[in-house]
Amino acid sequence: MTTARTAPARILVVDDDPELRALLTRFLGEHGYAVRAVDGGRAMDSALQRDPADVIVLDLMMPGEDGLAVLRRLRAGGDPTPVIMLTARGDAIDRVLGLEMGADDYLGKPFLPRELVARISAMLRRLGPDRTLARDEVLTVGPFTINFSAMTVAREGQPLVLSSREYALFAALARSAGRPLSRAQLIERALGRDAEVTDRAIDVQVARLRRAIGDDPSDPRHVRTVWGVGYVLADNAEDRISRA
Repeated sequence: MTTARTAPARILVVDDDPELRALLTRFLGEHGYAVRAVDGGRAMDSALQRDPADVIVLDLMMPGEDGLAVLRRLRAGGDPTPVIMLTARGDAIDRVLGLEMGADDYLGKPFLPRELVARISAMLRRLGPDRTLARDEVLTVGPFTINFSAMTVAREGQPLVLSSREYALFAALARSAGRPLSRAQLIERALGRDAEVTDRAIDVQVARLRRAIGDDPSDPRHVRTVWGVGYVLADNAEDRISRA
């Protein structure tokens, strides 16, 4: 009997500091990742054209096009690759802005490389083995169809563009459709028990998710707020799970 080997996860580091790029390339490589490191957004574009990444580690403070602008451009182009933002700023507003624009996690500088490894590992665990799920599983909730193996969501047959964090939140809500989840439950089920995420950050992500799925933020019909509890995906049609 032979055991199939999983290809190493591809990590793309985008940072203008050559010493940090060299350090992370070496350290992440020693932990089994296939690492590329580039010095800015344009170099990132070229690298992604040659070979996609499983996780992008993106510096916020870069000359010219900063990390927020790069992230905004990625998401506007429909790229859902998970992004961990590195920020040297202490102001929480930068973290909130990053999350609003589609970042999946953030890490403040200075940081221990081992902590970045832990964040990347947690991100990859959320994506599943080989960055996919082992079997095909499809759940229909109202107008939405969630394919858990492909990590896709469609509304009335039309594919939706979601970041990996938006997808993780929607998937957690969908699996509990009709049953409210507290913010703490959402953090644990969508992002992992060890995720350092505040209630405010979850509220920001839910607001982004509503826009992404076409839910009216002023009067949401699908992802509803349950005051004093958290959020619920309205189960206003018969749900069904099919497995192939």
